[in-house]
Amino acid sequence: MYGMKERDAAVSKTLEDLNLNQRQGELAGALSGGWKQRLALAACMLHRPQLLLLDEPTAGVDPQARRDFWEEIHRLAADGISVLVSTHYMDEAERCHRLAYIAYGKLLATGTPDEVLHAVSLSTWEVSGPPAELARLASRLHGLAGISHVTAFGNTLHVTGEDEAALEQAIEPMKAAATLTWRKSRPGLEDVFIHLMRGEAR
Repeated sequence: MYGMKERDAAVSKTLEDLNLNQRQGELAGALSGGWKQRLALAACMLHRPQLLLLDEPTAGVDPQARRDFWEEIHRLAADGISVLVSTHYMDEAERCHRLAYIAYGKLLATGTPDEVLHAVSLSTWEVSGPPAELARLASRLHGLAGISHVTAFGNTLHVTGEDEAALEQAIEPMKAAATLTWRKSRPGLEDVFIHLMRGEAR
Protein backbone atom coordinates (compact mmCIF):
# COMPACT_ATOMS: atom_id res chain seq x y z
CA MET A 1 0.00 0.00 0.00
CA TYR A 2 1.15 3.50 -0.77
CA GLY A 3 1.38 6.17 1.88
CA MET A 4 0.23 9.68 0.99
CA LYS A 5 3.76 10.85 0.17
CA GLU A 6 4.50 7.82 -2.00
CA ARG A 7 1.18 8.20 -3.79
CA ASP A 8 1.72 11.90 -4.46
CA ALA A 9 5.26 11.19 -5.70
CA ALA A 10 3.98 8.47 -8.04
CA VAL A 11 1.26 10.78 -9.42
CA SER A 12 3.76 13.61 -9.92
CA LYS A 13 6.26 11.37 -11.71
CA THR A 14 3.59 9.86 -13.97
CA LEU A 15 2.28 13.29 -14.94
CA GLU A 16 5.82 14.48 -15.63
CA ASP A 17 6.70 11.40 -17.72
CA LEU A 18 3.67 11.98 -19.94
CA ASN A 19 4.05 15.80 -20.04
CA LEU A 20 0.68 16.14 -18.32
CA ASN A 21 1.95 18.30 -15.44
CA GLN A 22 1.51 21.41 -17.60
CA ARG A 23 -2.21 20.58 -18.01
CA GLN A 24 -3.15 19.84 -14.40
CA GLY A 25 -5.54 22.79 -14.27
CA GLU A 26 -7.56 21.68 -17.33
CA LEU A 27 -10.75 19.65 -17.34
CA ALA A 28 -10.34 16.17 -18.85
CA GLY A 29 -13.36 16.74 -21.10
CA ALA A 30 -11.67 19.78 -22.68
CA LEU A 31 -8.53 17.87 -23.72
CA SER A 32 -7.88 16.78 -27.31
CA GLY A 33 -8.03 13.10 -28.25
CA GLY A 34 -4.27 12.68 -27.95
CA TRP A 35 -4.10 14.27 -24.49
CA LYS A 36 -7.10 12.22 -23.31
CA GLN A 37 -5.22 9.08 -24.33
CA ARG A 38 -2.18 10.23 -22.38
CA LEU A 39 -4.38 10.88 -19.36
CA ALA A 40 -5.90 7.40 -19.66
CA LEU A 41 -2.40 5.90 -19.84
CA ALA A 42 -1.36 7.90 -16.78
CA ALA A 43 -4.34 6.53 -14.84
CA CYS A 44 -3.34 2.98 -15.81
CA MET A 45 0.23 3.51 -14.62
CA LEU A 46 -0.50 4.89 -11.13
CA HIS A 47 -0.49 1.46 -9.46
CA ARG A 48 2.75 0.45 -11.25
CA PRO A 49 1.38 -2.54 -13.18
CA GLN A 50 3.50 -5.43 -14.43
CA LEU A 51 1.20 -5.91 -17.46
CA LEU A 52 -0.48 -3.18 -19.50
CA LEU A 53 -3.33 -4.01 -21.92
CA LEU A 54 -4.07 -1.28 -24.49
CA ASP A 55 -7.01 -1.63 -26.90
CA GLU A 56 -6.40 0.53 -29.99
CA PRO A 57 -4.88 3.32 -27.87
CA THR A 58 -4.11 5.66 -30.79
CA ALA A 59 -7.45 5.46 -32.63
CA GLY A 60 -8.62 8.94 -33.59
CA VAL A 61 -5.48 10.83 -32.56
CA ASP A 62 -3.21 12.93 -34.77
CA PRO A 63 0.11 11.61 -36.17
CA GLN A 64 2.30 13.49 -33.66
CA ALA A 65 0.24 12.21 -30.74
CA ARG A 66 0.50 8.67 -32.12
CA ARG A 67 4.29 8.96 -32.34
CA ASP A 68 4.55 10.36 -28.81
CA PHE A 69 2.28 7.63 -27.46
CA TRP A 70 4.38 4.89 -29.03
CA GLU A 71 7.58 6.42 -27.68
CA GLU A 72 6.01 6.19 -24.23
CA ILE A 73 4.98 2.56 -24.83
CA HIS A 74 8.58 1.68 -25.73
CA ARG A 75 9.85 3.52 -22.66
CA LEU A 76 7.50 1.49 -20.47
CA ALA A 77 8.60 -1.75 -22.15
CA ALA A 78 12.24 -0.80 -21.56
CA ASP A 79 11.39 -0.35 -17.88
CA GLY A 80 10.28 -4.00 -17.75
CA ILE A 81 6.51 -3.61 -18.17
CA SER A 82 4.87 -6.09 -20.55
CA VAL A 83 2.64 -4.16 -22.97
CA LEU A 84 -0.03 -5.89 -25.07
CA VAL A 85 -1.50 -3.61 -27.76
CA SER A 86 -4.33 -4.23 -30.20
CA THR A 87 -4.26 -2.14 -33.38
CA HIS A 88 -5.61 -2.08 -36.91
CA TYR A 89 -2.66 0.00 -38.11
CA MET A 90 0.11 -2.10 -39.65
CA ASP A 91 2.65 0.74 -39.32
CA GLU A 92 2.04 0.47 -35.57
CA ALA A 93 2.38 -3.32 -35.69
CA GLU A 94 5.87 -2.81 -37.13
CA ARG A 95 6.82 -1.01 -33.90
CA CYS A 96 6.10 -4.10 -31.79
CA HIS A 97 8.61 -6.73 -30.70
CA ARG A 98 6.23 -9.61 -31.41
CA LEU A 99 2.98 -9.87 -33.38
CA ALA A 100 -0.13 -12.01 -33.33
CA TYR A 101 -2.52 -11.72 -36.30
CA ILE A 102 -6.13 -12.52 -35.40
CA ALA A 103 -9.09 -12.57 -37.83
CA TYR A 104 -12.53 -14.14 -37.54
CA GLY A 105 -11.63 -15.29 -34.03
CA LYS A 106 -8.64 -17.33 -35.21
CA LEU A 107 -4.93 -16.85 -34.62
CA LEU A 108 -3.38 -16.64 -38.10
CA ALA A 109 0.30 -15.98 -37.40
CA THR A 110 2.67 -15.10 -34.57
CA GLY A 111 6.30 -14.02 -34.31
CA THR A 112 8.55 -11.03 -34.75
CA PRO A 113 7.73 -8.74 -37.68
CA ASP A 114 10.49 -10.40 -39.75
CA GLU A 115 9.28 -13.89 -38.83
CA VAL A 116 5.71 -13.04 -39.86
CA LEU A 117 6.89 -11.56 -43.16
CA HIS A 118 8.91 -14.67 -43.99
CA ALA A 119 6.27 -17.15 -42.79
CA VAL A 120 4.15 -16.46 -45.89
CA SER A 121 5.70 -16.71 -49.33
CA LEU A 122 4.41 -13.71 -51.27
CA SER A 123 5.57 -11.70 -54.25
CA THR A 124 4.41 -8.11 -54.65
CA TRP A 125 4.54 -5.49 -57.38
CA GLU A 126 3.83 -1.83 -56.69
CA VAL A 127 2.12 0.13 -59.47
CA SER A 128 1.90 3.93 -59.58
CA GLY A 129 0.15 6.22 -62.05
CA PRO A 130 -2.94 8.39 -62.54
CA PRO A 131 -5.75 7.42 -60.13
CA ALA A 132 -8.24 6.70 -62.94
CA GLU A 133 -5.72 4.40 -64.66
CA LEU A 134 -5.02 2.56 -61.42
CA ALA A 135 -8.75 2.04 -60.83
CA ARG A 136 -9.15 0.53 -64.30
CA LEU A 137 -6.07 -1.62 -63.80
CA ALA A 138 -7.38 -2.94 -60.48
CA SER A 139 -10.62 -3.99 -62.17
CA ARG A 140 -8.67 -5.89 -64.85
CA LEU A 141 -6.40 -7.61 -62.34
CA HIS A 142 -9.01 -8.85 -59.88
CA GLY A 143 -9.63 -12.56 -60.28
CA LEU A 144 -6.77 -13.27 -62.71
CA ALA A 145 -4.89 -16.53 -62.21
CA GLY A 146 -1.67 -15.94 -60.28
CA ILE A 147 -2.97 -12.84 -58.46
CA SER A 148 -4.03 -13.31 -54.86
CA HIS A 149 -5.13 -9.74 -54.19
CA VAL A 150 -4.90 -6.17 -55.44
CA THR A 151 -4.86 -3.47 -52.76
CA ALA A 152 -4.82 0.32 -53.05
CA PHE A 153 -2.24 2.15 -50.92
CA GLY A 154 -2.70 5.87 -51.49
CA ASN A 155 -1.59 6.60 -55.07
CA THR A 156 -0.28 3.08 -55.69
CA LEU A 157 -1.57 -0.46 -56.06
CA HIS A 158 0.01 -3.52 -54.48
CA VAL A 159 -0.45 -6.55 -56.70
CA THR A 160 0.35 -9.72 -54.76
CA GLY A 161 0.58 -13.42 -55.52
CA GLU A 162 1.86 -16.61 -53.92
CA ASP A 163 3.68 -17.85 -57.04
CA GLU A 164 6.19 -15.35 -58.42
CA ALA A 165 6.26 -16.80 -61.96
CA ALA A 166 2.46 -16.98 -62.19
CA LEU A 167 2.14 -13.43 -60.89
CA GLU A 168 4.61 -12.04 -63.43
CA GLN A 169 2.86 -13.91 -66.24
CA ALA A 170 -0.47 -12.40 -65.20
CA ILE A 171 0.79 -8.81 -65.07
CA GLU A 172 3.09 -8.91 -68.13
CA PRO A 173 0.39 -7.72 -70.62
CA MET A 174 -0.45 -4.78 -68.33
CA LYS A 175 3.09 -3.40 -68.21
CA ALA A 176 2.87 -1.91 -71.70
CA ALA A 177 0.82 1.08 -70.52
CA ALA A 178 3.12 4.11 -70.66
CA THR A 179 1.18 5.93 -67.93
CA LEU A 180 1.88 3.27 -65.29
CA THR A 181 5.11 2.53 -63.44
CA TRP A 182 5.71 -1.01 -62.17
CA ARG A 183 8.23 -1.75 -59.43
CA LYS A 184 9.03 -5.03 -57.72
CA SER A 185 8.36 -4.50 -54.03
CA ARG A 186 8.92 -6.31 -50.75
CA PRO A 187 5.61 -7.44 -49.23
CA GLY A 188 4.72 -5.54 -46.09
CA LEU A 189 2.93 -6.62 -42.94
CA GLU A 190 -0.34 -5.30 -44.35
CA ASP A 191 0.07 -7.40 -47.53
CA VAL A 192 0.67 -10.48 -45.37
CA PHE A 193 -2.28 -9.74 -43.09
CA ILE A 194 -4.69 -9.15 -45.99
CA HIS A 195 -3.51 -12.37 -47.63
CA LEU A 196 -3.98 -14.42 -44.46
CA MET A 197 -7.33 -12.82 -43.68
CA ARG A 198 -8.75 -13.44 -47.14
CA GLY A 199 -7.51 -17.00 -47.08
CA GLU A 200 -9.32 -17.56 -43.79
CA ALA A 201 -12.53 -16.00 -45.16
CA ARG A 202 -12.78 -18.45 -48.06
